[in-house]
Order: sequence, then structure tokens, then C-alpha cells
Amino acid sequence: MIENKNVLVTGGAGFIGSNIVERLLGQNNKVICLDNFSTGKRENIEQFLKGPDFKLIEGDIRDLDTCREAVKGVSIVLHEAALGSVPRSIKDPITSNEVNVSGFLNMLVAARDEGVGRFVYAASSSTYGDSRELPKVEERVGRPLSPYAITKYVNELYADVFGKLYGMELIGLRYFNVFGRRQDPFGAYAAVIPKFVKALISKESPVINGDGTFSRDFTYVENVIQANELAATVENKEAVNTVYNVAFGERTTLNQLVDYLKTSLSRFDPEIANVEIKYGPPREGDISHSLASIDKARKLLGYDPEYSVKEGLEKAIEWYWYNLG
Repeated sequence: MIENKNVLVTGGAGFIGSNIVERLLGQNNKVICLDNFSTGKRENIEQFLKGPDFKLIEGDIRDLDTCREAVKGVSIVLHEAALGSVPRSIKDPITSNEVNVSGFLNMLVAARDEGVGRFVYAASSSTYGDSRELPKVEERVGRPLSPYAITKYVNELYADVFGKLYGMELIGLRYFNVFGRRQDPFGAYAAVIPKFVKALISKESPVINGDGTFSRDFTYVENVIQANELAATVENKEAVNTVYNVAFGERTTLNQLVDYLKTSLSRFDPEIANVEIKYGPPREGDISHSLASIDKARKLLGYDPEYSVKEGLEKAIEWYWYNLG
């Protein structure tokens, strides 16, 4: 548990970032949120703005001076800021690179110069690329399949070099398909779970890319918060300057996912059980299957995911129903 610390959360108005901010504020921390609101939302942090322990810096990680301002007096950085989405990076690789690589490098330099004690950053399961090995093990990756995947792999390379050259303590967390409250269901690059939930609530047919047999290791956001706190506070030096898979360690096909969603939402509206599912072509840059080994995180961080996919979906759907329904 992170307690009584000065913590910077970049991308703190985003889906994952705002959930982390909420947890930290409940544990007597002083929290700085850096966000440019390109994908983050003000309503995600509105409840924190009047609190004495929360500070918002509206700015961009692509600006080094802004990064320097944000890290002043901070002992922990939780770096969530990024331009996500494989399709977005395929459409606009330059901006994805500017934010995810140049912005990341700015944050590393600012944290180094400020003497930040621990830097935890959001890595990505997309780094595994074309590797067909299941489950995915941290030390073995394939060739990236999208500009987004390249940017996240470059983050890991920079972190490794900064740890060795400058004595920094950095930990990367390779997130696997995170979902939960506040994940945006709107827009062209919405993630699959909120997108499907929104469609089903509206009794519109969700469209599955491919035949529905593609599988993912869906991970509830509370498990991700746990991993960030463990990474930020672990004292074992063997656990630092490396990367970890953050997942539940269970594979769910898209067909299974839709069945779970329909069953859970039918508790609120029985007609949702009858909504037809449609299928479209596979999405460019997508991998067929993803499953994480979480053995390394268990051993070195003490990571023990609290919520299964079904348990997380129940909580997420309840939130969506009362916020979208």
C-alpha cells in the first residue's frame, strides 16, 4: 500500500489513472495529476479537484518543462499517460510515437533530474507481437505488429538503459486488456468491453472482429491498481528494473465475453439476452490469442489478482448500467 507519499500520476484523468488517483487519495497521499485531456476526461477527476491533497497540472508530456514541473517534490511516479489503441497508431503513427516515446523520454529525464525514488510505467501486452507462445512469459517477446506496440517496447528499452546508466529504479507493467469503471465506451477507439456493453444496453448488435474465437486475458482494473502499488513499494532490489505481466492469467474468447455480458446485463433488462451478435473482418494489427503468465509478478512483487474476469465484469457492468443506462 502506498501511504503518506507525494505521488505523480501522469494520465491521471484517464480510465486507469483516475482509478489509481482515487485509491491513492484514500490512503493519505498527496497526488499530482498530469493530463492534457486528449483522451482523459475531466469528469473522471471532478470529485477530487476541491480536495487539499490533489493537484491538477493540465499539460502535455511532450513538453519537458511541464514534466519537470510535475515531478517536483515527488517520490513516486506512476506513468499512465500514453496514446493507446492499435488502430489509432496504424492511422497516425507519428503522434503515437511523439506521445509514447518522446513523452516517455521526457518523463524519464525529468524524474532522473529530480531524483524520484521509484518510477512505475504502463507497458503493454502488445509487446509480445507475433509470438505464438502461450502463456506469454516476460523474457520472450516476438516482433511488434503495430506502431503502438513498437512505442511500448521502446519504453522498456529506454527504462532498462536509464536504470543501468543513472541508477534509477524503474518497473514496467505489461497490462493485458484492462477493463472497469470509467473506461470510455464512446469514440472510434473504444475498447471492446465498454463498446459491447454500450451496444447491448442500447439493444444494438455488438460487432465481433473475426469469428469470436480470438481470446484475451481480460484484467479488472482493481488488479492493475494492486500491481502499481506493489511495484511502487517493493523493497527487494531483485524486483526492480524489470517488467511484469499484469493480468488475471485466464483466457476468454470474444464469444465467451459476449455471453458473460449478455447474462449479466439481463439481470437489469431481460430483453438484452435476445440481442443478436454480428461478426466482421479481423482487425488489422491484432493478435489471435493472448494469455499471461503471472508467475514472475507473484514471486517478486507478491501480486495476487483479487478479481476474476467474471467478478470484474459484474462490478464493471453495474457501474455502466447506472452511468449509461
